[in-house]
Amino acid sequence: MASPLKSRPLSLVRSLLFSYILTGILLLILSFLLYKMKLSRSQIHMGVYVVYVLSCLFGGFLAGKQIKNRRFLWGGLTGILYFTLLFLISLLLNQGIHVEVPGLLLNFVLCAGSGTIGGMLS
Repeated sequence: MASPLKSRPLSLVRSLLFSYILTGILLLILSFLLYKMKLSRSQIHMGVYVVYVLSCLFGGFLAGKQIKNRRFLWGGLTGILYFTLLFLISLLLNQGIHVEVPGLLLNFVLCAGSGTIGGMLS
């Protein structure tokens, strides 16, 4: 049986993986809605924020359930890692930062906060 210290990184990776799977599913649904309903730019932005919140909430919940102590901390860390990985991939694909700082901070707070709440609810 794995020790608790060794299982924590694995639990984080697992919760991040499930968060990104959920993100993919929700973004597919959002793109379908965009196609069918001709959503406005502000509705698309709101939909993306909802996807971030739901994915990080779910990931934080899973991390808290698996790790079982300091759930809020592990949920928050899941949200922070989710944002960091998303930011790095976006940085590589866009070859630089093309987002203003307030929008970047809002995304960070949404991811970290919803991950923390998910951990607390677990």
